[in-house]
Amino acid sequence: MTDETKIPDATAALDAARTEAAQNAPRVQVHAQYVKDLSFENPGAPQNLANQSAAPKIEVSVDVGARGLSPNQFEVELRITANADFEAQRAFVVEVVYAGVFALHNVDQNQLKQVCLIECPRLLFPFARRIVADATRDGGFPPLLLEPIDFVQLYRQSMEKAEEQAAVSSDNAGESRDGGGGNGKAGA
Repeated sequence: MTDETKIPDATAALDAARTEAAQNAPRVQVHAQYVKDLSFENPGAPQNLANQSAAPKIEVSVDVGARGLSPNQFEVELRITANADFEAQRAFVVEVVYAGVFALHNVDQNQLKQVCLIECPRLLFPFARRIVADATRDGGFPPLLLEPIDFVQLYRQSMEKAEEQAAVSSDNAGESRDGGGGNGKAGA
């Protein structure tokens, strides 16, 4: 056997290993994405549309939720609410719940929550952003172009908040068993 005959065998084995690795690699598949809820309120129209000399004060909140549909299929919701005020008057309120159905393949059970609350909303965000921009533009205002969202940071904040609430619940449970006071502090 010559060296020339060994090279094709090694190449075939390498290709087979790459194919197997690709098939076993974690991946997210989008089955559907859709507007689940959309609301635009323009309470001061038409007066507030004529008086747009100053920039409005805009507050934006973002929330992400997920629920299992089957062992590897999840619905992920991205909820965006934006309020705009001109001086002391409400200019507009836009709320969108944009959702997607995702199949998660070869994702470790310990990573499911992170994938659902970080990667899936990251895929949904550009579409929800466009809906918010279109709604505000169609409401007579300049389009509200949302800044990119750091879903990793949002996830971390959510986990920290959940841990704090769990600690408070644990403290309160201990107090009720011991008959302690309601101030959450130890000692007498």
